[in-house]
Amino acid sequence: MSEAAAPKGVFASNRGFLPWLCGRVAAVLGRQIFFVAVGFDIYERTHSTFALGLVGLVQVVPVVLLAIPAGNAVDRFDARRVALLSTLGMFVCALGFTLFGESAHLGVFYALLFLHATAVAFHSPAVGTLLPRLIDPATRTAANAWSSTAFELASVVGPALSGLLLAAGSARHAYAVHTGGSLVLAGVLLWILRADLARPVAAVAKRAQSLRDLTAGLRFIFKSKLLLPAITLDLFAVLLGGVTALLPVFALDVLHVGPQGLGFLRAAPAVGALVMALLTTRLPPWKRPGVVLLIVVAIFGVATLGFAVSKSLLLSLVLLAIAGAADNISVVIRITLEQSVVPDQLRGRVSAVHYVFIGLSNELGEFESGVTASLLGPVGSVVLGGFGTLAVVGLIAWRFPELVGLKPLAELEPELHAAA
Repeated sequence: MSEAAAPKGVFASNRGFLPWLCGRVAAVLGRQIFFVAVGFDIYERTHSTFALGLVGLVQVVPVVLLAIPAGNAVDRFDARRVALLSTLGMFVCALGFTLFGESAHLGVFYALLFLHATAVAFHSPAVGTLLPRLIDPATRTAANAWSSTAFELASVVGPALSGLLLAAGSARHAYAVHTGGSLVLAGVLLWILRADLARPVAAVAKRAQSLRDLTAGLRFIFKSKLLLPAITLDLFAVLLGGVTALLPVFALDVLHVGPQGLGFLRAAPAVGALVMALLTTRLPPWKRPGVVLLIVVAIFGVATLGFAVSKSLLLSLVLLAIAGAADNISVVIRITLEQSVVPDQLRGRVSAVHYVFIGLSNELGEFESGVTASLLGPVGSVVLGGFGTLAVVGLIAWRFPELVGLKPLAELEPELHAAA
């Protein structure tokens, strides 16, 4: 039985892990509900796919602009404090949406989204670096499995609950849940800080001052023959093949299933991911994780193509679930790979740059979907993205043979040559 199949040891040997996990679930649940409501709110007001795409663009700009200062802040200062302050920033923005979002002018609405994304730009790398510092290295695999499972569970419940809230009330109720979830996580992070858990890597703190130090995370990724292709594969697959931004269009104009149907569509990928996450805790480690990564991204592309032409809600849900399951395997391999090859002193800066890639693939992917849908229609946009994903898989497999030959993740060591 794998290490991940012995959860009692994970929680018993890591005092801060369970509170951290609960706080993360609350925050992720709120954010999932929030993002569904934002997309529905914008499209219901404007019926414009371009306006829907702008939601992604507005959120990706702060991620790109702040990647270097955010990563530097996490490595130079106490990551716990950075996480706490950025979470409070998310709370304030969510409160603004709750009070003014539904009645706000679109310009104010996008401005609030921009500020929320600014807080997230610091929040994601800060929170991401806490987990390796909260747990014993011997329980890393199990902790990642539990973290992934909890994340996917929140991602299942969140969109479905958001659809019910939108159908029964208004977007304001959904925004309020995000406000509460951010506050819960802030409370957990404050406890972790006061209990003196997740100590930062002190040796790193005061060195990141030169331009070379500031850009160390970016240089590490581009020197790594393993992390670079894994991140690039994920970036372009989601950038081209992601359908999240267009789900309100498919729910209202293609499948004609309304806001409740939108909630189910948003939840379907997370259902598939949750099932796969639970299976992963029982499966032995991948012997050839690089090959597995390429295969699951190809499956993601094929499922995207099927969703584009589906006229059945049931078939669409199944295909989205398959895409979510494939994406979960990709995420677990990529995160474990990062934790294995990145030296401790670079975690914050690498995590921040990594989040830029994620932001580019998700938020910029939403903008790309909105633009191409305005030109080709929603179905044409998703078909083009599916074929683009398959093309990227072939290109990465040809260009990076090191990824194809990647050995089991448990055998990897930090790539010190890439940190030089």
